[in-house]
Amino acid sequence: MQILNRVNDYRDLKDMSIGALSLLCEDLRKEIIDVVMQNGGHLASSLGAVELIVALLRQFDPLQDKIIFDVGHQAYAYKILTGRKEQFSTLRQWGGVSGFPKRDESPCDHFDVGHSSTSLSAALGYAKARDLLKEDHYVVAVIGDGALLNGLSFEALNYTKDAKTKVIFILNDNKMSISHRVGGFASYLAKLSSSSAYNALKTYIKESCASLPQGQSIENVLSKFRDQIKFLVKPGNIFDELDINYWGPFDGHNISEMETVFQMAKKYYKPVLLHIVTTKGKGLECAEKHPSIYHGISAKRPSKSTSSGISWGAAATEELCRLARKNPKIVCLTAAMKDGTRLDLFAQHFPDRFYDVGIAEEHMLTMSAGMAAGGLRPVVFIYSTFLQRAMDQLVHDIALQNLPVVLAVDRGGLVGEDGETHHGLLDMAWGRSIPHLEILAPRDIVDLRAMLDHCLSRSTPVLIRYPRGIAPEEISRNNPNPLPPYRAEIIQQGEGNEWSIMGIGATLQLAFESSHLAVAQGEPAPTILDLRWIKPLDWETIDQRLQSDRIVIVLEEGYRNGGIGETIAARASEKAWPAQVIPIGIPDLFVPHGTPEKQREFCGLTPQRVVNSYRENTKGTNR
Repeated sequence: MQILNRVNDYRDLKDMSIGALSLLCEDLRKEIIDVVMQNGGHLASSLGAVELIVALLRQFDPLQDKIIFDVGHQAYAYKILTGRKEQFSTLRQWGGVSGFPKRDESPCDHFDVGHSSTSLSAALGYAKARDLLKEDHYVVAVIGDGALLNGLSFEALNYTKDAKTKVIFILNDNKMSISHRVGGFASYLAKLSSSSAYNALKTYIKESCASLPQGQSIENVLSKFRDQIKFLVKPGNIFDELDINYWGPFDGHNISEMETVFQMAKKYYKPVLLHIVTTKGKGLECAEKHPSIYHGISAKRPSKSTSSGISWGAAATEELCRLARKNPKIVCLTAAMKDGTRLDLFAQHFPDRFYDVGIAEEHMLTMSAGMAAGGLRPVVFIYSTFLQRAMDQLVHDIALQNLPVVLAVDRGGLVGEDGETHHGLLDMAWGRSIPHLEILAPRDIVDLRAMLDHCLSRSTPVLIRYPRGIAPEEISRNNPNPLPPYRAEIIQQGEGNEWSIMGIGATLQLAFESSHLAVAQGEPAPTILDLRWIKPLDWETIDQRLQSDRIVIVLEEGYRNGGIGETIAARASEKAWPAQVIPIGIPDLFVPHGTPEKQREFCGLTPQRVVNSYRENTKGTNR
């Protein structure tokens, strides 16, 4: 770490030799590996982009120029070199450095990201703002090859000609998104990468610049050789057809080569796309061999149990495989998240019924609607946060037509260190407002099996929501068979009719912990009710508690505004029933990154908060 220790920020890179820069890149990789292995984070992507970021920071000034990263999981070296070196050890920790670029974290971060394919549109917006405000700076978007396949990126590329503004697009091509990229455009990029014509362009630029008389400007060279450069660009190139000059491919681990190209791009008068080829996971052999596995690393945490259980995603996949063996109409879709949603097993057993559409959530939902209309039974595996990107397709293409699409929604609730952009906190509130859509939340694998059976027996759309983490096999089951559909379940009978706690999915654990704490502190044990169905709610069972109990506390790991607790409180008020309903959920804010335990404490989803809420609302009453 000898070189990195002598670097305060990116300005110190200007006078460094190529040899020193090479050693600096080794130090950056070591620092990234050390911190990510401890804190968790996106490892392979950031390792592959180290030289690219060093070259960028030698040619552009991030305090003046607008460098915008797509997703941002490749930007760790950028964070270290833009004033966050000393804080980098706090990566993804509560109060520490975010795993993604954040505008309020550094003046060098120009756009908050976390979801794919926003960089090109944001860059065009920045460029138009620069032009209208008569400012003078460069706008650069760094986008991965997987993100370029998304529809939002194509919309931006299509508009670039009409925008009539100077912008530099850098395509970081590592032949991956999270898993291997898919689709026809992926094959097109592969052909570009291997094209002798483009390799000739790279050689031509290098030789032309090497032969320059000392002091001759890049601008003069570009003017002199513009026709030759244009001639070397392959006829029919899709980017040229969009009036975006394509240059490349170039070696993304050769700093000198990239700097030369960046210099020329700065002088060029039109939008340009620079194709940079990198190796995902570079510098760490296991990450280079298995980039999907090392895309994201979980934080090291002390183990609280010796459980050998499986994740919710894996449990859902196993159950879907069981059902698919019986029903040949069942098909499965995901958007570049085969590994994240644990769909490897389904893909192995049913390769002709498994569809990974790439980073294209909107397309995936409309495609699933077409499959359902055509007689298949599609099951869409998707993270809650990414479902937000396809809200219109869920409403307009699936629910409006009342098509039997099953949405297996992973990461419902708080997700931890990925932070604001990845929490699954909106699906319950906005999903409950969609006609025809049922929403379910199992508390254990027993319920998950029964609910998936139910989902695939329906002729309407159904969303089944489960959290991140290990799925418990059974929670508080006197009867191994779950209740019938649409029924809530009392899983603990309290003392009299004093108070009850209503939970859903992951919050049942909090309900039990709150009950144990209440009894330990001398309070009566509450009745615990598992709502099970988010929509429709089982009003028959809920109404019994609203009419008999003094206090009803509703726990949900979703936003309190528009949530289940508000709905139940409104019901009690309308009926003038005696229960005082206290919703406890996520407040009206974006929850910062940190451990899930810290996030729940921050949001008030703690046993002590539940017990205190009961006490505070029973003062002055006859107990």
